[in-house]
Amino acid sequence: MVTVRTVRTSPVSGAMALYNNSMTVYYDFLFTDLADPRTNDWFLIKSPMPGLTIMATYLYFALSWGPHYMKHRKPYQLTNLLIIYNMVQVFISIFLFYEGLDAAWLRDYSWKCEPVDFSTTPEAMRVARDVYIYFLAKLSELLDTVFFVLRKKEKQITFLHMYHHTVMPMISWGCTKYYPGGHGTFIGVINSFVHIIMYFYYMMSAMGPQYQKYLWWKKHITTLQMGQFCVAFLHSLQLLFHDCGYPRWSLFFTLPNAIFFYYLFNDFYCKAYNINHKKEVKQS
Repeated sequence: MVTVRTVRTSPVSGAMALYNNSMTVYYDFLFTDLADPRTNDWFLIKSPMPGLTIMATYLYFALSWGPHYMKHRKPYQLTNLLIIYNMVQVFISIFLFYEGLDAAWLRDYSWKCEPVDFSTTPEAMRVARDVYIYFLAKLSELLDTVFFVLRKKEKQITFLHMYHHTVMPMISWGCTKYYPGGHGTFIGVINSFVHIIMYFYYMMSAMGPQYQKYLWWKKHITTLQMGQFCVAFLHSLQLLFHDCGYPRWSLFFTLPNAIFFYYLFNDFYCKAYNINHKKEVKQS
């Protein structure tokens, strides 16, 4: 006699299986189906988890473990390391600025509205690779904060600094994964130009006090940083009036961020150079 056993699935197990299947479908749709197949398999791009792990580690080090580790230690000097690091950042920024102009904006790109070329032509792949390199550059810039912590430069680790270094890698990851090219690359070109000047200043500053007399233009870097967000805002705003296929919903990210960054840099500028106090002194 054969005994047939009936396996009953509880409503809870069935609901969990349905939930897990729905999450899998949603995950595949969000991180595979919508992604650009040309860039999706590149290092750190396919899944958000490696990038999120890097960012979580960065925030934990900068805000908790690092300061605790350095609490009873003397600050590291890191002079030679800082010179080399900033020099490398200057060269990376020069490369990205040149590539942005030569591969796109001084050639076939429209200044009003430019869609993403999702083809595998050499020109399109060149732009996609440049966007990816820009993303990797944003990750490398996290070392700015690491060096501040190791040198016990707590005043440099402001909300502006942390927000900028946290948001930019995530935005550039999204651009690499979904829209590696087109209208949004203009912001990266302008940002790379600003970083050429900024990291050159940091490099000279790290070279010692004998170069301090050549660094009178520090506050103009902040002015330049504010200017880039004005240009980025106006350039992105054109998408409201010109439709070329580049997603207009990206404005919900670019425009508020441009405004917020401008406000943060302007606030930093006023506090760092005591602008409001000087105005009060002149009026009195």
